[in-house]
Amino acid sequence: MERAILVNVSTTRAEKEEAEESVTELAGLAAAAGAEVAGKVFQVRPRLNPRWLVGEGKVGDIAREAREASADLVIFDRNLNAAQQRNVEDEVKVKVIDRTQLILDIFAQRARTNEGKLQVELAQLAYNLPRLRGKGLSLTQQGAGIGTRGPGEKKLEVDRRRITDRIARIRRDIDGLQKRRSSQRESRRKSPVPTVSLVGYTSAGKSTLFNLLTKEQRYTSSNLFSTLDPLLRRVSFPDGAFFFLTDTVGFIKRLPIELVTSFRATLEEVGAADCVCHIVDAASASCERQLGAVEAILADIGVADIPALKILNKIDLLAAGERALLLGQNADPEARTIALSAKTGEGVPDLLRRLRQVLFAGYQIYYIRVPRETREITDSLGRRSLVLKRRESDGFVELKVMAEPAGIVNFLPYLEQGADPW
Repeated sequence: MERAILVNVSTTRAEKEEAEESVTELAGLAAAAGAEVAGKVFQVRPRLNPRWLVGEGKVGDIAREAREASADLVIFDRNLNAAQQRNVEDEVKVKVIDRTQLILDIFAQRARTNEGKLQVELAQLAYNLPRLRGKGLSLTQQGAGIGTRGPGEKKLEVDRRRITDRIARIRRDIDGLQKRRSSQRESRRKSPVPTVSLVGYTSAGKSTLFNLLTKEQRYTSSNLFSTLDPLLRRVSFPDGAFFFLTDTVGFIKRLPIELVTSFRATLEEVGAADCVCHIVDAASASCERQLGAVEAILADIGVADIPALKILNKIDLLAAGERALLLGQNADPEARTIALSAKTGEGVPDLLRRLRQVLFAGYQIYYIRVPRETREITDSLGRRSLVLKRRESDGFVELKVMAEPAGIVNFLPYLEQGADPW
């Protein structure tokens, strides 16, 4: 396990106030990547140093802290350009990375599907391409003096070309996957079955809630970014009505633009949903900031206008009075905020009741009885209604369906009146 020194540089009052919280999150990221935090260094400056990001004296402090803690890694809570990274490494004599590199490393460890691996590789290549550097002038300048001329490409240019070619190939592969996803989304859009997407800050409890609702056993962890690859499963109500639920990658403030770009095909799954459930860690001191970070990303990918429910999760960690107050607000039938605990199940029935109202507003239950010899006319029912049950008896095909009135116009002569015949 690598031992890491974390470095935070603040230039504004707001950054200074959030510095401790930001480094705590960075420590969580480091742990998720497999590093042990050996020390933390803070600095407040009026402006960033273009050579080292921190001041010259602080570079010496970082080097001393790394030596004393036997650290072999320094992680900056900001992005470094190639020159800054090289300059700090030259001074501290250990590996130096920034926040984006750390997050990309976590994603690389967690990606399981071919699509996820391609998306992470694309993000890493896009990040590394402008940061390539040669080992001396002979590899970075062509035709610039004695010893730099000659046939063939210099190593740095070969590296750049290879990376550029690889990026192009990955983008073609991802485009193919995106077209397939788009086709699948279009099929679901034509289907009467609604879709709900879970979104939220990383480690807010999305996967725990997903498992509870779908009765899955998907891996969950308190580690950041325990879920990368999206998953879609069916969730049923007691009367047979159902919807599809998708779990998505967790967001984080200052999510690297390379990841947003690479995972756009996956994030578009959120845009195809009929309802978005924004999961918030109600027990976190950073609840409001995390909520704002997620909303900013949703706006950036163009899904801010989809009907949404705000889910205040982890209420089991709150004081009894505060928990009771939040649960009391669930009784409002028009509430767009639901308090619950995905761990204990408290409040989850309120969420399902609210989802039922949002997803199936205007839908009604109908019972249809069609003579068996004309059963083929029932094939079209699945395109405009949810077929909850189907059976054959006494020369008839009987169906229990859930639909808007317009969806069963063609079946009015076959409607069964009265009480539930099932």
